[in-house]
Amino acid sequence: MVRVGTGPLSLLGVAFVVLKLTDNIDWSWLWVLAPFWIPWAIVLFILVFFGIGVLIVALLDSHDDRKRRKLKQERLKQQSLRR
Repeated sequence: MVRVGTGPLSLLGVAFVVLKLTDNIDWSWLWVLAPFWIPWAIVLFILVFFGIGVLIVALLDSHDDRKRRKLKQERLKQQSLRR
């Protein structure tokens, strides 16, 4: 279940925006809004990393399957030539 509410990062983000709008901090808007976008960037990074891992495993598995099929075909061919 997704919890919607005011968390510490949201409060920090609102505080940064208020400080920026009142000219109390001279940060770039990128960093002022960081408490809002950094958690999503971390989740996106994890998903991409996981996706790349799944893709590598799938590619390696399909390569192994092709090798096994080829070896099986060669064995069958050798058995049929012996008969």
